[in-house]
Formats: sequence, structure tokens, C-alpha cells
Amino acid sequence: MSRITSWHADPSVPRFTPPPGAVDAHCHVFGPMAEFPFSAKAKYLPEDAGPDMLFALRDRLGFARNVIVQASCHGTDNAATLNGIAKSNGKARGVVVVDPAISDAELERLHEGGIRGVRFNFLKRLVDDAPKDKFLEIARRIQPLGWHVVVYFEADILAELRPFLDAIPTLLVIDHMGRPDVAQGPHGPDMQAFRALLDSRDDIWTKVTCPDRLDAKGPPWDDFAAAVAPLVADYPDRVLWGTDWPHPNMQDAIPDDGALVDMIPRIAPTAELQHKLLVANPMRLYWPEEC
Repeated sequence: MSRITSWHADPSVPRFTPPPGAVDAHCHVFGPMAEFPFSAKAKYLPEDAGPDMLFALRDRLGFARNVIVQASCHGTDNAATLNGIAKSNGKARGVVVVDPAISDAELERLHEGGIRGVRFNFLKRLVDDAPKDKFLEIARRIQPLGWHVVVYFEADILAELRPFLDAIPTLLVIDHMGRPDVAQGPHGPDMQAFRALLDSRDDIWTKVTCPDRLDAKGPPWDDFAAAVAPLVADYPDRVLWGTDWPHPNMQDAIPDDGALVDMIPRIAPTAELQHKLLVANPMRLYWPEEC
């Protein structure tokens, strides 16, 4: 398997200036492979994109903090994610992927390392097995730590997943709005089904992220803006935003991170909405001790 690069070598400086304390609440680190090898089960093999690169991008884009989400290429070995947090000088927290057999002592160690959530991935092209019963047991075990559950799935399996999602006992964050077809618009069936999920519980949050993945027409991602802005307006206290850097599997359509940041005022047009999306909400979830 050849190694791939999925991030922009020289992203633009965004025109939009994030508010002070803004958090990039969905990003990843890859390796460095020599220190943190990729999983033997990885479906892709990226070039190194370590903490130094991530933090340089953070500063270039005008953000203050990061939430590092375990990338599927590292499997359940969270060492690279923990390394990124450890090198952040307190400016990063994380979300991990764990083996269902993980011990309570290891969960405690992850918590001390800055982890505040666990991710369950249902994308068949990225994972071979997604055992719902074991995932629910993990969700129950992380409750005493105050963690939340992050779930990644595509819109066509939302109905199938509803009993599983309903059974999760913790606060729940949905990655990339469950990947709706944004070309359907804000009132299309995918977005309506997703709104029904959000309306079913007031502790379900979502990441209004990845126009580059979700808008098939490409930049300037007008379909994404039209479909997502009403969601931010209607659920302002339950939305998060992130770059998704270094954009796993996007090597054929690498997005400009500066352009991604410039999408923010199109989906959150007021200063109040921007502050909730980028500061208040992620701080409440990942740094509650500072709120």
C-alpha cells in the first residue's frame, strides 16, 4: 500500500477571523509512523501529519485549541493521539477508539491523558466490524468518567442505527451530521431524518463539518451552506465545528483549510452563533472545568 497525502501544502489564510478561544473540534494526527506505526488493518496509509504540523495550522487559521480524534488508520492504539495532546501545552483534548476489552485502569489512563470521548465508526469502507452490543457496554463504562460518545455513519443507515443510538446512555455527538446528501437542501429527506434524531433527545450534538466531503459540486460548497445554516440556527447549543485536517482519504480533492474556515460565517452568520459554535459549545464539552 503506497502512502498518500490528503492535506493542502500551503492553505490560505482565511478571511474570517475566529473569535478568541476558538476550538477546532475535529482534527486528526497521522504518526509520525516511525514512532507510532499504523494499524495492520488500516484501509489507507497516510504520510506523516504529526502534532507540529497540526499546531502550525491551528495558529495559521486563527484557532486556540484542538480536539484530536483518533483516526481509523491507527486502529485502537491511541498513542499518536495521546502524543498530540501531550505536546499541546494544555491546548488539546481527544477522542479515542478503544478495544471493547479495554480495562477500567486503561480508561482512567486515557482520561488523565486528556481524552474526553470514545468514537464508534460505522463506515464499512473504513472498519470491518462494528459490534453494537460491545459498543453499548463501552458507553456504559465511560459514563463515570463524564465522557461522551461520537458516532460516525452515513445517512443511508440512520434508520437502522436508531435503536442503537437511542440506547446510548451518554451525551452523543454525530460526526459530520451523519453525512446527509446536502444537494437535497435543508428540507430534504436526509436532513429531516437527522433533525428527527436531534429532536428525539436534547443531549445529541453534531459536528457541522466537511463541506469538502458532503458537497459533490465542490467549492464554494453552496449546497452545504444552504443545507447546514438552518441546522446551526435551530440547534445553536448543540453544534461543533472542525477542519477534519489532515482530511483522511481526500487525496483526490484536497480542500484548502482557509476556505473551510471561511465557510463558518455562511453557516453561523452572527457573532453569537459563531461564539457558541467555536468557543462555548466545545469548551463546555471538552474543558468544562474552565467554563
